Amino acid sequence: MNTKNDFILILGASSGFGKAAALCFAAKGFHILGVHLDRAAGMKSVDDLRVELESFGVRAVFYNVNAADSEKRTEVMANIGKELSEKPGSSIRLMLHSLAFGTLKPFITDVPADSINQKSLEMTLDVMANSLVYYAQDIIRNGYMGSGGRIVGLTSAGSTRVLPMYGAVSAAKAAMESYCRQLAMELAPLNITANAIRAGVTFTPALSKIPGSDRIMENALMRNPNHRLTTPEDVAKVLTLLVTEEAQWINGEVLGVDGGEDAVDLTWWKQADPS
Repeated sequence: MNTKNDFILILGASSGFGKAAALCFAAKGFHILGVHLDRAAGMKSVDDLRVELESFGVRAVFYNVNAADSEKRTEVMANIGKELSEKPGSSIRLMLHSLAFGTLKPFITDVPADSINQKSLEMTLDVMANSLVYYAQDIIRNGYMGSGGRIVGLTSAGSTRVLPMYGAVSAAKAAMESYCRQLAMELAPLNITANAIRAGVTFTPALSKIPGSDRIMENALMRNPNHRLTTPEDVAKVLTLLVTEEAQWINGEVLGVDGGEDAVDLTWWKQADPS
């Protein structure tokens, strides 16, 4: 695979799945374009990541902006255009949507202030789902992604399951999967695929913010046939497979990357002795 002019665009690149993907792709010779939102205290880790990526001999460019802000997105796209123009024949081989920022509140409560409001609900869907469409539109319209390109959104089992306070995020994950299917249909004539990856329960900063995350991880460890959590690296390895020519016919799918976790009935494990 010739990667000397190819870039990977990662939305949510500074930690978790995005960071692992950046490292995995850089090790294979891809240049990295990362969009992230970190405060000053978190910039040290971003700078360290950039140094590590560049140690592979690739270019690593990061944009510390709110990815869901339309004006900031326009600025990022302009800068990406400059990056690509400096490498004739270059393009974005894969765009990964790994943004995880939403409101964790129930829909119905006795006290209205304790339930999610319109602004928070719309923000959650805009960041965790709608932004995939907006970035896809921009990179296609600007000619930044050509034949053989890949668009991938990260989803979870939460797209079909709910937890207390998880309603808005669950809706965003379901929307993400739907958007990927729609993009798969519309971009097929351009030989560009779109898929969602349903990762197993993974310990990331985003998971730690969900109330009851310890119990979620315990249940996953019990249910997963491998009796371990999914790691960001597990997902990153699958992403590197998707950019190959052999993966061209995988399109419009929700790909489970969980070691078989979602296939096992948790109630059975609770009643049986796994040993």
